[in-house]
Amino acid sequence: MYRSRFPATGRWPRAARATLAALFKTALAVALAGGPAFVLAQTAAAPKEPDRQTLRQAFEAAWSRQPEAQALAARRDAVRAQQQAVQSWTPEPVALELATKTDRLNRNLGVREFEVGVAIPLWLPGERGQRQSVADAEGRAVESRTTAAQLRVAATVRDAWWTWQRSRAELEAARGQLDNARRIAADVGRRLKAGDLARADQHQAEGAVAAAEATAAQAEASLAVASQQLASLTAVPGASGSLDPASADAEPDPSIAAVAAAGVDVQAETHAEMIALKDRVAVAEGQAVLAATQSRANPELTIATTRDRSAFGESYQQTFTVGVRIPFGSGPRHDARVASARAEAAELQAQLALERAHLTSERESARLRTDAARSQLAAAVRRAQLASESRGFFDKSFRLGETDLPTRLRIEAEAVDAERQAARARIELAAAISAWRQALGLLP
Repeated sequence: MYRSRFPATGRWPRAARATLAALFKTALAVALAGGPAFVLAQTAAAPKEPDRQTLRQAFEAAWSRQPEAQALAARRDAVRAQQQAVQSWTPEPVALELATKTDRLNRNLGVREFEVGVAIPLWLPGERGQRQSVADAEGRAVESRTTAAQLRVAATVRDAWWTWQRSRAELEAARGQLDNARRIAADVGRRLKAGDLARADQHQAEGAVAAAEATAAQAEASLAVASQQLASLTAVPGASGSLDPASADAEPDPSIAAVAAAGVDVQAETHAEMIALKDRVAVAEGQAVLAATQSRANPELTIATTRDRSAFGESYQQTFTVGVRIPFGSGPRHDARVASARAEAAELQAQLALERAHLTSERESARLRTDAARSQLAAAVRRAQLASESRGFFDKSFRLGETDLPTRLRIEAEAVDAERQAARARIELAAAISAWRQALGLLP
């Protein structure tokens, strides 16, 4: 039987490669001609990606675990109960009084007396209105304190989030450096076998690979630590794998035009911390006025009925009693309560002034940091572009034998450093914008 044999070298490998390329182009054309149907089929066959967690979702998950969030409903119930108590007729609950009198233990002449009455506490002049004001102020303080607590949690989450983003960017840069170092080492190995380079060059290339591997390992460890820190805040299992890297620039720039278009008031006096302090000051001042109003204990109105007899055989007689109990002034005890309440109000007033100055300085610093981050990003991007072009030039000249290996490795290190700096500058700008929003009192 006649059998044709094809040589392993020559034109046949080129013909086989051309045939495979033609088949690939035909399959690609069929896939593109299939349009949406083909895409839907591929989507249905592909595994579904896990849900991603954005910065906003990370904040909400962290806030739901906070003690303030879990106690918020109970605090609101307490405020509502206090407001309802102020609406009652008496400052304290009405008391029932029961009393009996008899001579059975000594003479036993038949003396009997039974008394039933109620003691009704009375409001002091101006006390009821002042308690209502304090209850309303405490209701506002609960809400503002909750918002301030949310902002503090947001600061913690933002810090962990951008630490994670920085670690992720460092890892991507380290992996890119490792890939380029391995590619250069493979090229050096081939040229070493061809006799174009010396073994010392191969050692330098392999040393660059080892250094890149160490950098990548360190970056992976840093990313793992940052992921765990963020996961400990959100308590989301596998949060390091479900976080969304694409949301690194999710927070909008709080420029004046953008804030005005969104209808958000970011004045210093509307900051959550300022509002919380103002409400605390209002509560303290209200309590100081209330303490001054409560100069004595509440008076009591007593209404009672008595049924008694003087001896055996006599009929019972019934009488009614109406009385008022008016306590004297508290004296030094009352002065101590008033002085303590006024000291609390004065302390909060001073703290309010300090917080106003601190927030103003923090906002200006955050704005300047954002402007500086923009300038750094522009410079870093320009440097990365130039370094990438230089890498291409020197890579080509190295393959042609016009550039030695140390120069090629130096250019590669400069290009990697430029790319890392550009990626870090992007993250720093996003983090600066996030810090600016934090200083303005805006949640994620």
